[in-house]
Amino acid sequence: MSGTSSFTCQQERLKKLKSEHGKVQLGNITVDMVKMPSAIPVLGGMRGMTGLLWETSLLDPEEGIRFRGLSIPECQKLLPAAKHAGEPLPEGLLWLLLTGKVPTKGQVDALSKELQSRAAVPDHVFKAIDALPVSAHPMTQLATGVLALQVQSEFQKAYDKGIPKSKYWEPTYEDSLSLIAQVPVVGAYVYRRIYKNGQTIPKDDSLDYGANFSHMLGFDSPEMHELMRLYVTIHSDHEGGNVSAHTGHLVASALSDPYLSFAAALNGLAGPLHGLANQEVLLWIKSVVDECGENMTKEQLKDYVWKTLKSGKVVPGFGHGVLRKTDPRYMCQREFALKHLPDDPLFRLVSKLYEVVPPILTELGKVKNPWPNVDAHSGVLLNHYGLTEARYYTVLFGVSRSIGICSQLIWDRALGLALERPKSVTMEWLENYCKKSA
Repeated sequence: MSGTSSFTCQQERLKKLKSEHGKVQLGNITVDMVKMPSAIPVLGGMRGMTGLLWETSLLDPEEGIRFRGLSIPECQKLLPAAKHAGEPLPEGLLWLLLTGKVPTKGQVDALSKELQSRAAVPDHVFKAIDALPVSAHPMTQLATGVLALQVQSEFQKAYDKGIPKSKYWEPTYEDSLSLIAQVPVVGAYVYRRIYKNGQTIPKDDSLDYGANFSHMLGFDSPEMHELMRLYVTIHSDHEGGNVSAHTGHLVASALSDPYLSFAAALNGLAGPLHGLANQEVLLWIKSVVDECGENMTKEQLKDYVWKTLKSGKVVPGFGHGVLRKTDPRYMCQREFALKHLPDDPLFRLVSKLYEVVPPILTELGKVKNPWPNVDAHSGVLLNHYGLTEARYYTVLFGVSRSIGICSQLIWDRALGLALERPKSVTMEWLENYCKKSA
């Protein structure tokens, strides 16, 4: 997949943008937007600050995520699928993110073969994972495996030899494709090590990326293959400001190679306020069933939701830092469930929550977005097809996110983006500045 001409075009585009409009203001920064400790009432977390260039996707508060300008429904319609009217192949999204163009089925098949040719994982990676206790969190084991892959980095080798900056993207591309190809193998190894007595399943080169990941995990039903294709596609990227994407971009801005950068991103994804949320949702839903039973009324469900909120906890899977409507990633998973598992008890519960929770959160008056996000649904689908180990779910998220983070990293190198180094200030500085401005 040659991208030299495309990169050159984008480099010129960025150069023109900077020279003609470099002094245009993108907004104002206020004190309450600044990243502050959670104990302080004015908590900003830098939300709303425009400060990152992220070519592969854009998140609109009302429309949701767009991959290279295409919404999720448009991707489902336009990207090649494994079967007629099926879910999009993740390889197709990877092509779209890298090139900005919708691929043909032939191009996607060729990319599938390219990834398969890169998917062999060295033995030392498995030995590094095996050095950890089996009880270590799956994300710890995955990040360890990714770090162990780093010894093969083509970027590091090229940099040590003195590669010119204009060619940084080339070994970055090589590393990124290899990492994307290998991370499902590592992720599946972690799953089989923890939950299946270490009985691993070899990759099957006749299968596409999503189906092969499902196969290595131990799930070979056609519907599970379709679910994994959908899951990997919709979790792949979510613009650059989320913790994992931003971390990967930040670390890479120091010219750390894709393996080091992505391992750092995984550590951010493992946090309870980010990727670990999908684990928390299913555990909470199962706690509802344990207390109220599968056939609870809406009134019983309302009582349980209020009980959760009054205990000082949140209802996991609802709300989003940017979105102000129901997450389109939630909706496409709901459509999948309506098509394939309409009578699943936990899916019926999720549907009831969709009706019950938003009005309650709206009544509280403190929530900007009372609607469900992507995490509110994914665990129920995985659970239905037998992947019941909620503690593992964030690894699936991590495997998916490799596609978006690595695609953007290639563009970071091609565009020559600078070392990220925002300015920080003390509380005293803020106080003095505000006094002077008063």
